[in-house]
Amino acid sequence: MQPDQLDTFLDLCETRSFNRTAERLGVTQSTVSGRIAALERALGVMLLRRSRAGCEMTTEGLRFEPHARALRHAITEAKAVARGAGGKAMTLRLGLQNDLAAGDPARWVTSLRQVLPQSALYIEADFSAQMCRDVQSGVLDIALLFTPHPTPDLYFETLGELRYRMVAPVGSGLATLAQVTPERYVLANLAPAFSHLHAALLPGLSLPDLAAGQGATVQGLILSLDMAGYLEDRVVQRLIAEGRVAPVADAPVLTQPIYAAIHYRNRHRAVWRRLTRALRATLGETP
Repeated sequence: MQPDQLDTFLDLCETRSFNRTAERLGVTQSTVSGRIAALERALGVMLLRRSRAGCEMTTEGLRFEPHARALRHAITEAKAVARGAGGKAMTLRLGLQNDLAAGDPARWVTSLRQVLPQSALYIEADFSAQMCRDVQSGVLDIALLFTPHPTPDLYFETLGELRYRMVAPVGSGLATLAQVTPERYVLANLAPAFSHLHAALLPGLSLPDLAAGQGATVQGLILSLDMAGYLEDRVVQRLIAEGRVAPVADAPVLTQPIYAAIHYRNRHRAVWRRLTRALRATLGETP
């Protein structure tokens, strides 16, 4: 039973298509078929049944799926432990939503080192969907993200929220919300929850000509093109102190919930509870 066989089987559980799985894994369809055949021989059961519509899981396949996910996670963790951490007791792999990493990543390092001073830290910035997949597979230990993508292997906990304020460059003529038009506005398309709140409170600005999915990109467009847009409160306070932007009067404050994602098997372990509390406290710190 090889890791690539488990990865192929679990991908087929999602796609139900040998052709689609071959495309996603970057291999030939015959390779996918060979891996599944080898896995079925090792287990002595049929896991998938082909049909004209693609493939469907057998009863044995349904029973094996949660064990396959657990095996993949254990293999990934074992590889990480075997590589070592340069003499450290362990390596903690943290995923951060891009907006959380861009502003002040050092605060997360400081917080985690207070809980695990003898650990090496690996930090990766990404989007929610990929980080959920990485926590599920064991590539990341814990992730702070905007949008949970539930699976049976993941546990999510709400940590708090980020506040976003609308700003515009000083002297841009966009001092009030009435002066902000769709032509002079960049939409921060950060997450579904943020977009829904934005559409409810600012329907007239929900379909502008320009949008971006990262706060750093939104900031660059605001400053370069003399446009208005929403930025995270820590970034806003820094730019105001530098004299580069000013708040847009009468614009509502928008919020984005932050969630911690960990593997379900770790949800009751004491060290992960301590880490979650530390991250919640760090998120709630006043800028």
